[in-house]
Amino acid sequence: MRRCMYMLLLLSMIMVGSQTLLSAKLPAKTIVTPENTGTLNGFITDAETKETLISVTVSVKGTKVGALTNKNGFYSLKSIPLGKQTIVVSLLGYKKLEKEIVIEDNDSKKLNFELVPQSIQSKQVYVDAEREVEKRQISVSRVDIPIQQLSQLRIGGEADVFRALQFLPGVLTSSQISSGLYIRGGSPDQNLVLLDGSTVYNPSHLFGFISSFNPDAIKDVELIKGGYPAEYGSRLSAVLNLTQKDGNQEKYEGLASIGLISSRASAQGPIGNGSFFVGGRRTYLDLLLGALPEDKENPLPNFGFYDMNAKITQTIDANNKLFLSGFLSNDFLTLDGSGINFQLGLGNRAASLRWTHVFGDNLFSVINVSGSRYLTGFDGDNSGFKFKVENSIIDYTLKMDLEWFASNDLTIKGGYEGTLFNFNYLQSFGKDSISNSDSTTAGSTNLSIYDHTHSLFTQVNYQLTDLLSLQGGLRFNYWDSSNVTTWDPRIALRYQIQENFAVKAAYGIYHQYLRLASQQDFSFFDTWLPTDNSVLPSTARHYILSFETVPFENYGLNVDFYYKDLSNISELIQTATKGTKVADIFYSGNGRAYGAEIFLQKKVGDLTGWIGYATGFVYATFPDINGGREFRPKYDRRHDFKIVGMYKLNDRWDFSGTFTFQSGQSYTSATSRFGSAMPGESVNYSYVVPGQRYGERLPASHQLNLNANYTTTFFGLPARIMIDIYNVYSRRDIWFRYYNTDKNITTVTDVKLLPIIPTIAFEVKF
Repeated sequence: MRRCMYMLLLLSMIMVGSQTLLSAKLPAKTIVTPENTGTLNGFITDAETKETLISVTVSVKGTKVGALTNKNGFYSLKSIPLGKQTIVVSLLGYKKLEKEIVIEDNDSKKLNFELVPQSIQSKQVYVDAEREVEKRQISVSRVDIPIQQLSQLRIGGEADVFRALQFLPGVLTSSQISSGLYIRGGSPDQNLVLLDGSTVYNPSHLFGFISSFNPDAIKDVELIKGGYPAEYGSRLSAVLNLTQKDGNQEKYEGLASIGLISSRASAQGPIGNGSFFVGGRRTYLDLLLGALPEDKENPLPNFGFYDMNAKITQTIDANNKLFLSGFLSNDFLTLDGSGINFQLGLGNRAASLRWTHVFGDNLFSVINVSGSRYLTGFDGDNSGFKFKVENSIIDYTLKMDLEWFASNDLTIKGGYEGTLFNFNYLQSFGKDSISNSDSTTAGSTNLSIYDHTHSLFTQVNYQLTDLLSLQGGLRFNYWDSSNVTTWDPRIALRYQIQENFAVKAAYGIYHQYLRLASQQDFSFFDTWLPTDNSVLPSTARHYILSFETVPFENYGLNVDFYYKDLSNISELIQTATKGTKVADIFYSGNGRAYGAEIFLQKKVGDLTGWIGYATGFVYATFPDINGGREFRPKYDRRHDFKIVGMYKLNDRWDFSGTFTFQSGQSYTSATSRFGSAMPGESVNYSYVVPGQRYGERLPASHQLNLNANYTTTFFGLPARIMIDIYNVYSRRDIWFRYYNTDKNITTVTDVKLLPIIPTIAFEVKF
């Protein structure tokens, strides 16, 4: 408690110190409201649902005064000239709004705006102030795809936001059914995934076929692939920040969808002085796969899942709002055949209570209290070798942020984050590992760790000149169990060389408290452990150079180059039999990752989508792995090429398609096998001698998916028929390769992924 009070005091000193320093050093026009001007602030909402809107441009026509709404739909404009002014409000996918107001001397107005939705095919028109706002946004390695486009990409009849992100360059999975994202050479545990402020530890359902996030429940998706600001911490690679819908405050409405693979339903409407949203999904792919002919040589895995999202929003008064959010998901997976069988189950639970408050006309605060639980279990038998792993995380987190809109050129943000953790990890293997995990004949590890962590951050966004913008920040971290303190400086710059060409650069230091343990061949299984006093925290340094341009009207082109230094990263000790601390489970080593990405995107028009290509190199060095020689991790893929296209033919029909081509993932081959036996017993040659760590590659992975949607009515209600062909040419990529030692001659067995799956779904709104 004393540390918490100390940190809160330190945060106050940082905020006050920042304000004092900037008041003393920066030009007066930047932080002091000039005479004969006024201010304007408020919230921007959807006219039909009253849902708050994010990243809306609010500007004063004929001037360079402009701003963007934050994650809560709040904006603040300073230094507005006196007299009659026209306020312009615009967002892609909504009709542009213009409203005349009168600004008087030292006037401070609160004014909320409502935007009317319109087709995203409409051409986006910019005004001068909008371009000025763009110049102030650093946004290094941030992906901006309208939610309307993300929701159009359908897999198995399901729109899927998370799946859509996998079609971005530099975002990889270890296979088509991996549950983890590998972003710019980082492993899945290096990505921070937030849902309404709550940490989600496994963000996709088992196959990666459908994500854990129901697209009906999501209104904003922010992906930062590197160089992210100081407000985010505790991860080395990337941030995925999702915001759930508040719900329709104007009327009750619902949606139901029935497909061959899964069904979903949602409802929303007004409640009290606000709104609610609730939605759920359930798959029955396990029933569908059970009806297919059995293939003993290439058995199909069997799986199922369900998930649910809920949110209640209440407006207390003009300056105060409360949000209560909840999320849960559950999965199961089994595979039996070709000498291997296993069962796996996992689940996420998360809830958060958020309070937003507006102080005056330029200070915005958010307090978020959240809880999250991740639970997973995995047991099976691989050619007579039995194994069992169980893992759980429970965390309770408090976050407090202050955002000060000091001027149109300057924003200062600071905050505190504290988390209480409870970790449990069990691993056992051997002859009796399933029936008795504590048996002396079976290796076992059983850890239970309690810990608490604290972080403080402050960051500044400042437009130094009309062409140059700066974002600087500092994050402080303290971890109790290891008694470690770290400081993470961050800086990013944006320089507008020409009207349609900008250069951006970023540097930052990042530390990570959590680390992921995964079985070498089963990359879909995530188990988490903390940094205790037996290991050092993982560290990354990001160096990013980015070029942003508009080569043609309605097209955007980004070219990114990145380099990352990694230290104290982890690899699971495959041969560990006993463990009482984290160092007994992991090897520690260093790494480096570098590469380049090209992203050409079209956001508006009848034909939208993107083309992306990434090349990446990842290397790691561990003293106790591969003889201390450098090796490439399993998620190293040289080439990644993706095409996404969406075409609206008319008011009835729209089509979409995706194509991916990736270098094969790395795997560890085998050189020989050996056996042992007690005197008088026959020798069991079931032990495989591995070759060079991840020294071989599986064949290249590629896949084509096609979709067609037909809009109609059902008893007078809006409806859609959705036709989807997953894996059009039935390319069954290799999931993983293993060595079957049941017989005298060792056989190399490939477990393959799903074949072509055509589906049809029906959706109706009411």
